[in-house]
Amino acid sequence: MARLSLKWSMIEEELSIADKFRLVADLGFDGVELDAPNDLPLKEILAARDATGVAIPGVVNSAHWKTPLTDPDPAVRQACIAASIEAMKLAKAYGAETMLLVPGVVTDKASYATAYDRAVEGIDHLLPHAEEIGISIALENVWNDFLLSPLEAAHLIDGFDNPRLGWYFDVGNVMRYGRPSHWIEALGPRILRLDIKEYSLKRMNAEGPWKGFDVDLGEGDVNWAEVNRSLSAIGYNGWASVEVPGGDRQHLADVKARLDRLVSL
Repeated sequence: MARLSLKWSMIEEELSIADKFRLVADLGFDGVELDAPNDLPLKEILAARDATGVAIPGVVNSAHWKTPLTDPDPAVRQACIAASIEAMKLAKAYGAETMLLVPGVVTDKASYATAYDRAVEGIDHLLPHAEEIGISIALENVWNDFLLSPLEAAHLIDGFDNPRLGWYFDVGNVMRYGRPSHWIEALGPRILRLDIKEYSLKRMNAEGPWKGFDVDLGEGDVNWAEVNRSLSAIGYNGWASVEVPGGDRQHLADVKARLDRLVSL
C-alpha cells in the first residue's frame, strides 16, 4: 500500500481548513478524503491542498444513506443520482480520482432482488457522467444486507464492463461475513481503493455486531499480514484510507503509528 489517507471527519480539533491540512501533513498522511457534496469553500480546500501537498484521492458520497439508489420512491433514487453527479464534479475539482458509493440498502420495503435491479439501474445512469467528468465510481461493502458475497460483487461490476466502475474494499466491514483475503482474491483488480478498520470477532460474539468495531487497529482479529499478502498477490498499490473514530492530534498520531505497523507486516 503505497499511499495512506484518513477521513476528514476524523479530525476533531477546532481548526481552520488550512490548519487541518497542515495537521494531516504533520502526521505523515499522504492524503485526506472528504464527504461530497459539502458546504466547504472550494478555494480554501484547494489552497490548503496545494500549500501542504496533501492529496485528496477521493470523496465519500454524503447522500447515499439518506437517499439510497434502492429506495422504493423514484424521487429518492433520483436525488441520489443528482447528489452523486454533484459529488463527482466536486471530486474532479479537488483533483480526486474516485467517489465512494454505497450501491444500495436491502430493507423490508426493498427486497434483495429489487435492490439489485435498482442498483444496476442507478449505476447505469451514473456511469456516463463518470466517464464525462473523469471520476471512477468505487462501490463499498457496508452493513447494508446487500452484495454479501465477493463473487456477487464481482459479477455486478463485470456486468457493466466499464473501467470507471470498481470496488472500494473495506477490510473491517467484511469480517462479520467472511475473510478479507477471500474478498481480495475474488475482487482482484476491481479493487480501486481500500478502507482500513479493525474488527474483533470475540467482541462481536460476546456483545453484538457493532461492538466488534470497538477495538484499536492491530488489536482485533483482522490478519493484517495475510491481507497484505493478498493485496500483493493482486498487484494492489493504490491508496488505503483509515476509517476509525476520530479525535485530536495525539489520537490521530496514534492511529497513524498503528496504521504504519499494519501495512508493514
